[in-house]
Amino acid sequence: MKISIISMILLASGLCGMIGSLAWVLSRGNRNRLTRLFISCQTSIVLWIVSEMLIQFSETKPQYWISYLIGNVGISCFGPLWLMVTAEYAGASLKTRNSLNLTMLISLASVLVIFTNEKHHLYYSVFEAGKVEYGPLFYTFQIIYYVCIIAGFIMIGLKHKRRHERINKQSVLLILSTAIPLAVNTLFITGIINTPLPLTPFIFGLSSLLLMLALGRYGLLNINTIAMRDTIDNIDSGVIIFDADQNISYQNKYTEGLTFLKDIRTVPQFIRTVSEAAGYEIPAGFSSSEIKCGNEYYSLKQNEIENSSGNPVARIITITNVTEYHEYMAAEKKLSLEQERNRIAQEMHDSAGHTFTMISALARMLQSDVRTENQDNSEVLDKLSEIDGLSRSGVTQLRCTINNLRDQAFMSSVTNAVQSVITAVRSIETELCIQGEEDERYQFCISEMYDNCRETITNAMRYSNADKIDIILKFLPERIELHILDNGCGCKAIEEHNGLRGIRSRTEKLGGTVRFMSVAGEGFHTSIQIPVREVKI
Repeated sequence: MKISIISMILLASGLCGMIGSLAWVLSRGNRNRLTRLFISCQTSIVLWIVSEMLIQFSETKPQYWISYLIGNVGISCFGPLWLMVTAEYAGASLKTRNSLNLTMLISLASVLVIFTNEKHHLYYSVFEAGKVEYGPLFYTFQIIYYVCIIAGFIMIGLKHKRRHERINKQSVLLILSTAIPLAVNTLFITGIINTPLPLTPFIFGLSSLLLMLALGRYGLLNINTIAMRDTIDNIDSGVIIFDADQNISYQNKYTEGLTFLKDIRTVPQFIRTVSEAAGYEIPAGFSSSEIKCGNEYYSLKQNEIENSSGNPVARIITITNVTEYHEYMAAEKKLSLEQERNRIAQEMHDSAGHTFTMISALARMLQSDVRTENQDNSEVLDKLSEIDGLSRSGVTQLRCTINNLRDQAFMSSVTNAVQSVITAVRSIETELCIQGEEDERYQFCISEMYDNCRETITNAMRYSNADKIDIILKFLPERIELHILDNGCGCKAIEEHNGLRGIRSRTEKLGGTVRFMSVAGEGFHTSIQIPVREVKI
């Protein structure tokens, strides 16, 4: 009777512990698959403990049979359920988790063997009231259950190895909660521990304390933790966490697919690998960077986590594939180039059409003058001179436009832009003088300088009858200057029409000033000044 009382106390302790852990889980209100499997697994242990308690009160063979049958249902289900719990906890693939559902057939087979034991006596070779001897199928199924439990341990270990992280306290407690009862039960079955006391159920009660510690202190089955883990594991960006010792403690599934990070274990290894990919040295304390691996572009961002004392405890690095962004930028650049080509083609059409229309109109006027008996030769010569100017101007405009279509490289600097205009001029001698040194501060006005220079030279060719044009380009600390002087006929009064108004408008939009100067017989002078300090680069 003394032994029975002690046994009941041990069993009641184990039962209270298991029911307590179940109540804790149920109180959290979680309904995910991992929680359901965990409850099922704990319930199988409760059945086993209840069976051991019923055995203490059994006297007849039927009472013993019912008691043992309840316990065997629990024992048969525990191994497969534990394996399914660990597979879910370890984040095994969906295919693996679905295939493990078939392990419940082992439980079904075990229960069928027990129900039919009277026909073959392979599970219990002897089953009488107060006397039970095990047969070969009992030990066979015990081995299968042990394999399932050990496979669960391995699966948890592989989880941390796959993610290159240290095994955490949550996993340690989960393993110990099953490993300790497993070890005690092994010693009990093999006879190393020879006692009539039901130690294994009691040990399971103690293991429930470990489970409650894992549940309460370390967030096992916490829905927020699970949701956060699943969310981070399945986002389309890599997440790597390094601890205070600069060793990797976590990485999500996306990172596992990045081959260039395959053997990364520490922060120095990570920095060295991404620096090689980037082609330049990336500092360990970087906040953001971008690398290219093969045909893929990746954006890296780093955040350091500090404790309340301000000491660094971890660093989180996110890796995002931005290849699509680069492809989009390339497509946008291609579209912009196509639009620019269309603009230039339109410009060529408009400028050439305008020039040739004027030439055609002057030609018809000349035809009319020639047919007149008393034609004024001076007027004919003036019209011929105007036709000549228009023709040369049209050719220059066409050459400039064609240069635009052929190559946009000249727009990389003001000097190249002005030089491209000069290259297109054939009928007038041009000379370029550059003072100062150009740098990136002056790139804001490349397009405007190109258009102003082209318009000024076109006007000189059209109206001035000049045979030489001097161009002075000055790069000063506070401004950029462009002076264009021709030796043409000049004019007494300057009237600003579309061409000159365009030059002034473009220049003043940049905060600059324009001066047009001319004296009859002494050529035409255009002076453009644009301040650098008033433009944000």
